Amino acid sequence: MSLLTNVMDHSLDDGYAEAAARKEAAGEGGLPKTLRAKLGLAAGLVLAALVVTVGAAQARVAAPVVAKEREELIDRIDQETEAADKLEDSVDQLRDDVSARQRAALRDSGGSDRAELVGILSGATEVTGPGVKLVVDDAKEATTGGDGDPRETSGFSDTGRVRDRDMQRVVNGLWASGAEAVSINGQRLTALSAIRAAGDAILVDNKPLVPPYTVLAVGDGKRLSTRFQDSADGLYLHALQENYGIRTAISVEDDLRLPAAPSVIVRTAQPRTEKGTS
Repeated sequence: MSLLTNVMDHSLDDGYAEAAARKEAAGEGGLPKTLRAKLGLAAGLVLAALVVTVGAAQARVAAPVVAKEREELIDRIDQETEAADKLEDSVDQLRDDVSARQRAALRDSGGSDRAELVGILSGATEVTGPGVKLVVDDAKEATTGGDGDPRETSGFSDTGRVRDRDMQRVVNGLWASGAEAVSINGQRLTALSAIRAAGDAILVDNKPLVPPYTVLAVGDGKRLSTRFQDSADGLYLHALQENYGIRTAISVEDDLRLPAAPSVIVRTAQPRTEKGTS
């Protein structure tokens, strides 16, 4: 208690107290004593106040200019966005026109049955019929936050996210099981379609998809479902569900409608002729 009392009674160190006493005795402490020093202090205070006042006035004058420039920038962004939307609509219209011409060329290329088969296999025509509906979705922990943030890690077991390679196996498994036409989230797949990843997003022909991923496959529904679930790719999907919480659901459908591919590349091939043969 004596130590605390001493600290409270002598809050200023003795050395500091002695120094303050010497300055006060020498006339060095406190406000300036001479008129010149007082005038200098007053001039300094006036200069500081002038700088602050001028800065505030300039800021007030510049505020409307900054606001006007901001509004002009926003208007430019809106105009460019509108122009980009118009160009995108024009591109979509041109793609539809090209697809229509390609389908017409396929119909006029030969017999109706052969042309129809070529159109279905190439994805150039719309397809309807029975088949299976397969829904693949991220694990619940991945979509609701869970224990780990899927954006902070790339390990599949840490995120529970469906990857592009998983959808590749699903689609290939359906093709191998007898599917005649396949689409993912309304995006028709062809022999030239690519399933890739860009960060955490899955791209099909450079178009991003959002989970859940709904895969429609036209074919013999019951047979297609059984063959897929018994295949290596179906067992792989089941393992994802059991080990990582990936949610899946498959059902046999009586009537599915798959749109035509938005853009089909028409290619031709010629048989190779060996030298020395007629």
